Amino acid sequence: MSVPVMAIVGRPNVGKSTLFNRIVGTRLAIVQDQPGITRDRIYAPAEWLSKSFRVVDTGGLEVGEVDEITKRIRAQVELAIDEAQAIVFVVDGLAGATPADEEIAQWLRVAGKPVVVAVNKLDNPKRISLAYDFYELGFSTVIAISAEHSTGIGDLLEEVFKHFPSELAEAEDADAVKMAVIGRPNVGKSSLVNALLGEDRVLVSDVAGTTRDAIDTPLEWEGQSFLLMDTAGMRKRGKVYEATEKYSVLRALKAIERCDVAVLVIDGKDGIIEQDKHIAGYALDAGKALVVAVNKWDVVEKDDKTAQEFEKKFRAQFPFLVWAPLVFISAKTGRRVVRVLETVALVAENHAMRISTSTVNALVQDAVAITPPPTDRGKRLKILYATQVSVKPPTFAVFVNHADLMHFSYERYLENKLREAFGFAGTPIRLVIRQRE
Repeated sequence: MSVPVMAIVGRPNVGKSTLFNRIVGTRLAIVQDQPGITRDRIYAPAEWLSKSFRVVDTGGLEVGEVDEITKRIRAQVELAIDEAQAIVFVVDGLAGATPADEEIAQWLRVAGKPVVVAVNKLDNPKRISLAYDFYELGFSTVIAISAEHSTGIGDLLEEVFKHFPSELAEAEDADAVKMAVIGRPNVGKSSLVNALLGEDRVLVSDVAGTTRDAIDTPLEWEGQSFLLMDTAGMRKRGKVYEATEKYSVLRALKAIERCDVAVLVIDGKDGIIEQDKHIAGYALDAGKALVVAVNKWDVVEKDDKTAQEFEKKFRAQFPFLVWAPLVFISAKTGRRVVRVLETVALVAENHAMRISTSTVNALVQDAVAITPPPTDRGKRLKILYATQVSVKPPTFAVFVNHADLMHFSYERYLENKLREAFGFAGTPIRLVIRQRE
């Protein structure tokens, strides 16, 4: 189920970032009493009454004379509105409804999304009546708040949640394997999606960064349902200048968060670069299964050892992905692209694999018998019990007498033993060390 999104918009210096920080619970947005501080959209998860959603903070909308920066901010806000299920339009309750507020209100009405007006800076109960003036903006829901003093935030979120889709409306095919095609720009992600679908559904161009949005497309293959999430190419954060490209990175991170399996596309002709490692790290941090598709293999000069040499180089540069399978493909010619689906289906099973507690315990006790835990200053680590506590990724709780005695090398040993016994190709494994008195 996709997490609903709420976008915060308004003119500069009305308290958008303060409200964002209040809802998210951390100071992610810079707050300063100066217009125009927030220029780039900030995207963060939040929770209210045990319900998850996302909040997007946007730059202040200027009206009248428009310069290049203002155009970029407006483009970002348009993208945020397009993504959101509900808009919170923040206004300054002490300043009253300004011509700029009225122009933004007109713009929001054209956008056609549900809008809740948050009349900010009304921390004094005597000022609450000032909120009524803002009904003239033409929206039916107006809430008096003070973002700085956390007043009225619950009432505001209650109204916002009325516009979020119900869980039933958001339900996705539970049996479908959700796969995100990720990678830096111009490695052939869209070409791979098109090759898998057998039609040109995604714009393909030699210009890096052509794909702006993440696009979800259902696919059936060999009786298995897939949901393909094509994403815009990820660049290093410091090198992303264009507003829409910054937004694309956030969309790609969101696709990783939603997927079961990430397919990391690498350019076989250009070889591995540092940015490939960063992108793989996003998927690893999110606990996702991973398949590496080495694309453009048709234009690589090769002999019978080229693929082995490439894999050897890959393993040396990605020691944290020893478990990730490589598939050598040509998205342009369609060669071996079916292997991507075969591999994704396999690693999705491994990602969701559950092992019985008795089997896990037997394996761990055998591993301890073969190689006992090392001692530390005369103390020996004792492994008392182990059990699998969750899937996606497979996560195992290991109960010990002293958690501080567990060395990362012994954790690696236990992980390797689990992989030897059960495979787990394509999926990370997490070990949670718990001390039992």
